[in-house]
Amino acid sequence: QVQLVESGGGLVQAGAALRLSCTNSGRTFSPYAAAWFRQAPGKEREFVAAVSWSGGNTYVEDSLKGRFTISRDSAKNTVYLQMDNLKPEDTARYYCGARLTTTQAIGVMPPSLIQFWGQGTQVTVSS
Repeated sequence: QVQLVESGGGLVQAGAALRLSCTNSGRTFSPYAAAWFRQAPGKEREFVAAVSWSGGNTYVEDSLKGRFTISRDSAKNTVYLQMDNLKPEDTARYYCGARLTTTQAIGVMPPSLIQFWGQGTQVTVSS
């Protein structure tokens, strides 16, 4: 079972950086791809970035490339989202998700493909 716990959110000013963490506290040895999503009030949950089970392949939503970076440390069972030069429009609740898979290919992951979700962590960017 995959049990995800996010951390690292907070209130920051525009231009600041944050690093979100997503740790799997479950007892699973099955490979899984992981992804970050975000959801602002009144909006649908949207894809942000994904990383393959090995960490060798990553994909970031086009509009966020250059500011957001995803990575994973398998030894720590943790996936990270580094967010630089934050903007007020990045304000949202950020969720970590996982899908059991052995494929290395990675791209946009619709929320419907996610099998396990964390509770989310709030990111608020003030102008």
